[in-house]
Amino acid sequence: MLGLDVCEFGGQVLELLWLTMCYRGLLADKNDLPIEEEEDERNLNYNPPAHKSLQEIQELDKDDESLVKYKQTLLGPEAVVADLSGPNVRVTRLTLLCEDAPEPITMDLTGDLNALKEKSFSLQDGAKYRLKIHFQVRRDIVSGLKYRHVTYRKGVRMNKVVCMVGSYGPRAEEQEFLCPADEAPQGMMSRGPYQIKSCFIDDDKNVYLSWEWNLNISKDWD
Repeated sequence: MLGLDVCEFGGQVLELLWLTMCYRGLLADKNDLPIEEEEDERNLNYNPPAHKSLQEIQELDKDDESLVKYKQTLLGPEAVVADLSGPNVRVTRLTLLCEDAPEPITMDLTGDLNALKEKSFSLQDGAKYRLKIHFQVRRDIVSGLKYRHVTYRKGVRMNKVVCMVGSYGPRAEEQEFLCPADEAPQGMMSRGPYQIKSCFIDDDKNVYLSWEWNLNISKDWD
């Protein structure tokens, strides 16, 4: 892991890289963060870095070979601005992966999100699963992208999960992130329908996507 003095020396780019590594290390120890609103940032003792545009970061310390390599790690050899229209982050799919499932459960997030409120996805009780996020960063670095969802049952809030996705530079192609493993509620009393409110947000509180969907916990997959 990069030391603090290295992050200071590296400026904005090294700070972003360091934050990404630290968050992923923390999540390796805490697969599920059922915390109250905004407590995720306070618990990590984290202050978001001052925003810099992609051009400002590219111009930062251009003559320092080591810093240029770090920037290439984050941005790639050449940062590509894929699209100037729409939101900076475009989340396209959310996939639920489970080895015991007949097939992956995938939500298309590019169409009518209201339609997802009318559809129910099924998950066997006690099943272990992971969420895979498919997204594209279009024109500027996104700092501290995270996925959040709050689960309700019969109108009562059950829990909240926060998954830190990290900081990314723009790419022409889609990127993927695999969330830590989780486990579905288990037992007869836990079976039934759940309502979930999900969103993708960054350090600057930009909400890139927000939607609701339904999950049915059942004894069998069908």
